[in-house]
Amino acid sequence: MPLDLPSDVPDEALLVLYANGDAGAARALTLRLAPMALRVAGRMLADRSEAEDVAQEAMLRLWRIAPDWRQGEAKVSTWLYRVVSNLCTDRLRRRGRSVALDAVAEPVDERPGAVAGLMEADRASALDAALAALPDRQRQAVVLRHLEGLTNPEIAGIMEIGVEAVESLTARGKRALVTALVGRREELGYDNG
Repeated sequence: MPLDLPSDVPDEALLVLYANGDAGAARALTLRLAPMALRVAGRMLADRSEAEDVAQEAMLRLWRIAPDWRQGEAKVSTWLYRVVSNLCTDRLRRRGRSVALDAVAEPVDERPGAVAGLMEADRASALDAALAALPDRQRQAVVLRHLEGLTNPEIAGIMEIGVEAVESLTARGKRALVTALVGRREELGYDNG
C-alpha cells in the first residue's frame, strides 16, 4: 500500500482517485484486487498462464471504466468478480472443456519443501482436480462461495441468476466434491477420527 494512502480507503474511492489521475490509487487498488482476480481465474481455469491473462485483462477493463464509474451501483470487487468470471467462462467455452485432467499442470508450491507444505500441495492439487471435473456453473458458484467467501446474493449478482439457483449450484457442487474426494481422506492426511 503506498505510504500516502491509508489502507482503509474504500475500493470505490481509490477507483475515483485513479480516474482523476492519482497513480498511487491505481497501485493501491491493484495490490488489493489483482491477487483475488488471479486466484479466482486460476481456480476456474486450472491454468496459471491463462489465469494471469484473465486477471490482467480484468484489471485493464477496470481502468478503462474508471472515468465512467457510477458510484453506489455496485462494489468494485463485485464488478471485478463478474468480469473475471465472464472472461473465464468465455475461455472455457472457446476451448470446449476438452482439456484432460492429466494435462492440467499441478499448482506450484512456493513454500520450502517442508512435509506440511507437500501435504498442502497434494490437498490443493486434489481439490483443483475435483473442481475441474465439475460443470462450469457449479465450479464458478463453489469457487465464489466456498473459496472466495462471497455471500449467495453477491454470487447471484455476479452470475446473473437467483439466490435459490446459487444455493442449488453450490449444494450440487459440494456433493460432487465430497464424492470425488471421500476415498482419498487417508492419502491426503485426514484421519477418520
